[in-house]
Amino acid sequence: MKLAIHRRLLPDFGTTYGPAGEGPFPAVLILHGSEGGLSGWSHRTATLFAAHGFLAYPHAYSVGGNAWNAGAIENVPLDRTVAAIEALRHFAQCNGKVGLYGVSRGGEHALLLTSLLAKDDHAALPDAVAAHAPADVICGAFDARSYRDSGDPGWQAWDFARRAWTWKGSSEELKPTTPIEIEAFSGPLMLSHGSRDRVWSVDMTRRLQARLQKAGRSPEVHIYGGQDHLPDSVGENTHNELLLNFFSQHLN
Repeated sequence: MKLAIHRRLLPDFGTTYGPAGEGPFPAVLILHGSEGGLSGWSHRTATLFAAHGFLAYPHAYSVGGNAWNAGAIENVPLDRTVAAIEALRHFAQCNGKVGLYGVSRGGEHALLLTSLLAKDDHAALPDAVAAHAPADVICGAFDARSYRDSGDPGWQAWDFARRAWTWKGSSEELKPTTPIEIEAFSGPLMLSHGSRDRVWSVDMTRRLQARLQKAGRSPEVHIYGGQDHLPDSVGENTHNELLLNFFSQHLN
């Protein structure tokens, strides 16, 4: 039996997953959430994309993580993600089009980076962007170790001295609670969220939708009734179908 999905190394970054053959294929860069880059979830998503004709790269950006510890989302250089987009776009098996997909903190990452690139009219701007359960504002730094500490309630107010992201070597303009100006992006955008998300409130996606529409944008928005932060089987199947259709429409 021949392999239907092939792993290929994206030099200086990591493994990609894609269809057999030389392509070229449309590409999607996947941004994980606070579970970290080596937890396996973003790789699972990448194989789903690969099975449907995409070249997918799960970008591990968490700091200090490994297979047993998610690591931190603190002082993450967004410039490194820009370099990954550019490397993926020029990869031999890519057709030149790159989508960006993030979940939870990865959704925040995707929207924030896209807004910064759009304002700079940067050549690395993705061709299409999807974010599931994203934030509408910049959030503070996160360290997965805090979830293992005895008595930690799993929630604390953001410490403004600890920043999640840096851009061009600085975090000064990326203060927690600063609105993410995704209105600057005029390209295809899909937002999705579970209506009963107990981790990241669905109100954030609803506010994003309202702001985008006020700015004259027309995002594709899906609110999944009854779904939590992690969807059940029906919810995941629905989301995956919509997600694949979105990128198929805009990257082929």
